[in-house]
This record gives sequence, structure tokens and C-alpha cells, in this order.
Amino acid sequence: MEKNNSASTSGNVTRNLVITGLLTSLVCIATFINIRSPISVGGLMHLGNTVLFMAAIVFGKRKAAFAGAFGMGLFDVMSGWILWAPFTFIIRGVMGYIIGAIANANGRKGSSSLWNIIAILVGGIWMLAGYYITEIILYGDYILPIKSIPGNIVQIVLGLILGLPLSKVIIKLNINQKLNMNY
Repeated sequence: MEKNNSASTSGNVTRNLVITGLLTSLVCIATFINIRSPISVGGLMHLGNTVLFMAAIVFGKRKAAFAGAFGMGLFDVMSGWILWAPFTFIIRGVMGYIIGAIANANGRKGSSSLWNIIAILVGGIWMLAGYYITEIILYGDYILPIKSIPGNIVQIVLGLILGLPLSKVIIKLNINQKLNMNY
């Protein structure tokens, strides 16, 4: 009997590692998909938020925190934004955790559109504040970082617009439950 419990626990740990690794890779890859805007709005525009928001809503706070921190942190390192990587690691990790915690609180399991939007808005406020403070630290200026705020807001809104339907589809297909099945 203990053998089965041990095997089951080992399988769950392996499954969680694989899912978290895949989410991390998807966040990193999606962050490389930059969006060029015809108007300058400041900030880096990418699709990483879409995947991070989906990860938080569908798979929860821990997996999203890891995927956001390592996925977007790795993007910074690979893209030559080395100085930004430690800040991104913290900002995006906490952002994923916040969104996942709110979206999945009280047994919601990401099923409430209203709470998912609230979660993204709260996580977005954290991101805006985090990157504003980061730019103050990196540039030593309180005014210059203001120009990045509109782009970061657009990035959050775009992630919300694309991430919510993606999350609904994945929840409707019951993918999270299928991935967590014991075989």
C-alpha cells in the first residue's frame, strides 16, 4: 500500500514539474513575440502576459509565480536586458501569484470572469508600481519612468483581452483536470 502512495506522490511531483516547466517555456516564448505599435506608448509590448494570465487563472498561483518569474526573467537574460532580470523575476513572480491567488480563491478555480478581471487589475497595478520603482532605481530619475506607464497599461489590457478567452477555453476543455489525472 505504501508503495502505491509513494508512486502516486512521485507521479504528482513529476507531473507538476512538467506542467510548470511547460508554462515557464510558454511564457518565455510568448514574451519574445513583440508587438510593434504605430504610436509610441513606452514599455515593451509582448504576448507574455497573455500566457502568464492564463497560467495564473487555470493552473494557480504557484505555477504562475514560477512561470512568470523564470519565463520572463529568462527572456530578459536572453534578450540582453540583464540588469532588468532580477527585477522582472520578482515583479512577474509576484504578479502571477497575485492573479492566481485572487482568481482561484474561495474555490472559484478561475471560473469567475469578474474575479479574473479583478485579479488581473490588481496584478497589473503591482506590475506598474514594480516597474516604475525599477526604472527609478536603474535610471535615478522619478519623471522618466512615467513614459513607460501607458505602454505597460496597454500590455496589461492586451493580456487581459487575449488571456481571459484563452483561460475560458482551457477551463471548458477541462485540460487542467486531465493533466492532473492519476494514471
